[in-house]
Amino acid sequence: MSEFADVGLIGLAVMGENLALNMESRGFRVAVFNRTTARVDDFIQGRAKGKRFIGTHDLKEFVGSLQKPRKIVMLVKAGAAVDQLIDQLLPLLERGDILIDGGNSLFTDTIRRTKRVEESGMLFVGSGVSGGEEGALHGPSLMPGGSAAAWPHIKPIFQAIAARTPDGEPCCDWMGENGAGHFVKMVHNGIEYGDIQLICETYDVMKRVLGMSNAEMRDVFAEWNSAELDSYLIEITRDILGFVDKNGEATVDKILDAAGQKGTGKWTVIESLDEGTPLTLIGEAVFARALSAAKEERVNASKQLKPVVSEFKGERKQLIDDLRQALYASKIISYAQGYQLMRAAAKTYQWNLNYGGIALVWRAGCIIRSAFLGDIKKAFQRDPQLVNLLLDPFFRDAVSTRQAGWRRAIVAAVQSGIPVPCMSAALSYFDGYRAERLPANLLQAQRDFFGAHTYERIDQPRGQFFHTDWTGHGGATTSRSYSA
Repeated sequence: MSEFADVGLIGLAVMGENLALNMESRGFRVAVFNRTTARVDDFIQGRAKGKRFIGTHDLKEFVGSLQKPRKIVMLVKAGAAVDQLIDQLLPLLERGDILIDGGNSLFTDTIRRTKRVEESGMLFVGSGVSGGEEGALHGPSLMPGGSAAAWPHIKPIFQAIAARTPDGEPCCDWMGENGAGHFVKMVHNGIEYGDIQLICETYDVMKRVLGMSNAEMRDVFAEWNSAELDSYLIEITRDILGFVDKNGEATVDKILDAAGQKGTGKWTVIESLDEGTPLTLIGEAVFARALSAAKEERVNASKQLKPVVSEFKGERKQLIDDLRQALYASKIISYAQGYQLMRAAAKTYQWNLNYGGIALVWRAGCIIRSAFLGDIKKAFQRDPQLVNLLLDPFFRDAVSTRQAGWRRAIVAAVQSGIPVPCMSAALSYFDGYRAERLPANLLQAQRDFFGAHTYERIDQPRGQFFHTDWTGHGGATTSRSYSA
């Protein structure tokens, strides 16, 4: 072969095709392979025609077409398919070659795969890729992590194809060791769940409490998108509410209210439980999708469970503004919780995460991209060791000044029988986090009463545990103290 490819890509579904076209458009020669080889031919003769691509029909030919050290992007279904492909590729590779998993893999799988590939003499990267089909083609947000030695080799490609911030910075940086990249992408997806649910709750209150039309709601979201809530998800909500079909009917009104999910939100919540980090808002977002999926059961329940509600008699304009404040404040909580989880995991897995850099990577190209992320980056520039976003002066003031509207919006929803699980969870977290004293003293007394689990005292140093014989016949034996 007279000319080798700069990078190879396996998996020519829509994301793979678009990412390959993106790489080629940035000046790279790209080799492609797909298990169904007819797809390779269709691509080479179609969208790739006349461009700098090498189409291959087996893995040996594919590997042989690549410049060393070989850089191979795998875009196949997460799970067993990735391991099977690694099994097939390793015997064909040489020391220093780089395998890159660009799928939505679970970060613990990436930790395992990094170890395995490195033990074979090669390098492994697990990279989060966000932005959907459009992002893959024009510039995604990229979150690579894994074998640190791979970064200098893939950095020119990754940063060339990534989205750019308004200041021109690439939305791609090295996240950290082994599974760090896929972990950050997982948290991104969890925050995405929360953002989407918060917007849906806002829409629901507008529609069912205020009786607003789609056109009226569209105008409100358009206005919000020009200010502090400027973001991709607010933007597409505006466009969805303004979209009508060929019959002039609103498409959104024709869509069944049963949500789907692919599992990354669930992974985020499971990891928060393992880390003991309260990810309450994202948890409620996942559960809201699960509840929506029980459509037939809900329809039946709606005929039997009649709520006692109050008709909203407040000012329409005021509630719309309260919803704006509630949405913004709740969004801050969602990110604060997500960053808390990343801090906890970084300690557990010994990752050196750049929290301001993560906000920069999310600033454009990805689903949660928003102007808001620039403020997060600034917060970590002010204090790289920031414990919680809520303690940064900007975010502290932003939440504090919106408290009244936030609370009024939730009250209006509750009195009208409209569920707002994420907004409510966000406010409860805020109230809990700022509370000097919580009722966990009673909780610990109960645990000690029925299980002799012991407790600490406010008049004694932390770390000393005590037990009370509450019934007078329990004895002095206690359960070993530990935290799950």
